[in-house]
Amino acid sequence: MKLAYYLKDRRLELDERVLGLLADLGAAGFDVYPALSAREIEAGTDMLLSFGGDGTFLSAAALALEASLPVLGVNFGRLGFLSENKPEDVVRALACKDYSVRRRGMVRVTGLCGGDGPQMALNEICVLRKGAAMLGVDVEIDSRPLPTYWADGLLVATSCGSTAYSLSAGGPICMPDSRVLIVAPVAPHNLNVRPLVVPDTSRIRITFQSRDSQVALTADNRGYSVPSSACLEIEGVPEVLQRVELGGSSFIEALRSRLMWGGDVRNVKD
Repeated sequence: MKLAYYLKDRRLELDERVLGLLADLGAAGFDVYPALSAREIEAGTDMLLSFGGDGTFLSAAALALEASLPVLGVNFGRLGFLSENKPEDVVRALACKDYSVRRRGMVRVTGLCGGDGPQMALNEICVLRKGAAMLGVDVEIDSRPLPTYWADGLLVATSCGSTAYSLSAGGPICMPDSRVLIVAPVAPHNLNVRPLVVPDTSRIRITFQSRDSQVALTADNRGYSVPSSACLEIEGVPEVLQRVELGGSSFIEALRSRLMWGGDVRNVKD
């Protein structure tokens, strides 16, 4: 099997854990090489490994999508929710073919200006105020208008992204194979608005009421500036990313071990 690996943090290049994993993969008969862009992907490559944390995985996912490769997250970071796999588990699982490839949905935004075309995100698309004044965000779901959100901003997250920024904004946790999008205001000034869950087939249209000429937009870990006069169209793109999951992976266990879900002294068994 031919494996490319994506390593964005140069400090990890001489990390003993990374060097050890590369040595173990080579000893197991895998052909492994580094790649930071699609043009560096060699013919016959079977999989892309992401070495780092969740931020690195988001960048690796964009590369995997462009190269039409499945991507496996190897955790050399901190939280490791997307890059959930321990380095010591990877070689055995790949050698024994103890893994599966699951397709995950993403979210796409169009309407950006200049040379920035449509952008895809695995976790969320987010718009935020750039100045001190509150931002008014007008949203239509399938041509049906919602009340204006007065807030610092608004995000549209995938089910995969429900445990990322959306969770901090008060959004629900969704199983990663749920076919939904989450529309959640960021620091809303309205006391009676809550995150809204919609089908991932919905077409979401966003416009702004702002005193500032520009609005900040992020697509996962990539940032852009858009005019406050812009009209953005956001939609789900189902089952587009190929994500590798090792045998024994459990979303519920990840919630418990990484986000301390249900942490309560009454749940501790003697």
